[in-house]
Amino acid sequence: MPTIDLSTPPAGPLSLLDGLPRRVSLTLPELRLAAERAGGAPLPFEVQDARPASALEGRLGTSRATAEDDAYAAALASLHDPEESLARRGLLGEVGEDSGLVGAVGLLATPQTALDLDVTAAGVRARAWHRRSGDAVATLATVDGIVFELAWFHTSAWADELARVAVLPEDYLLAESAVPSYVDLPYELADAASEAARSGRGDLVPVLAAQSEPVLDIAGEALTDAATETVLTAFATEARGRLRALAADVGGGDAGVVGVVSWTLLADGWHALRPREVDGRPRVQVAAISPADLAAELAPVLAEVTA
Repeated sequence: MPTIDLSTPPAGPLSLLDGLPRRVSLTLPELRLAAERAGGAPLPFEVQDARPASALEGRLGTSRATAEDDAYAAALASLHDPEESLARRGLLGEVGEDSGLVGAVGLLATPQTALDLDVTAAGVRARAWHRRSGDAVATLATVDGIVFELAWFHTSAWADELARVAVLPEDYLLAESAVPSYVDLPYELADAASEAARSGRGDLVPVLAAQSEPVLDIAGEALTDAATETVLTAFATEARGRLRALAADVGGGDAGVVGVVSWTLLADGWHALRPREVDGRPRVQVAAISPADLAAELAPVLAEVTA
């Protein structure tokens, strides 16, 4: 079975222009039309139709969910006719169709490897779907579910495209974190202490730490009680976002194999959460990381699901 190594990209296309990703912005109606032109290819997400207002809402007032649904439906209704707008941009027409666009939409529906990314940062949630087949990759991304970016490119450009997913907004302010650049935590302690800190029961953190295995630094040495309490509290209270990548082999015989990569956004930026076992007990390594490292973090996961 194939193994995907994103840390060492293969030789790229001969032409510079051939190697550059192609990108187009599509509204949801345009995307659905392109999917129809690609033989009715299914999209990697479910499109929710507007739900009808209930009689109870008519008497008591519109709920927040209904107001959001109405705003979403109004935004879609204000868009141009998808066939006219795509034809005007030269993407779809009566004579022929953009083979790259239709092929990319088709690849989204029939990949060998699927990678779903969900990122929340600065109060904004972005979702991206990456699909690979052979040496070709197609990606679809959106923030609001109305406007999407569709891209397709050679696998040699995949690492750079993955880095784009985790880049923080330019106006996002970073600060010093009380969590070291590397720390090794017992999983149960990290989970329980985080819940205690978030629920306003910070007084329980030292009690939980005293009953657990030690928290270790990069040298494998146990932190002091004071440092342990500081790290555990900061790990919960500094959290400003998260990244979750779900990889699966959907083209092989064992399509049930799934791998996950998780990051948390702390005050100073992204930190990878790397689970492991020591003597049968789960622990998690928390390591400072940059968006450019996402491909290297995903490489072993993709290799595992395609093995």
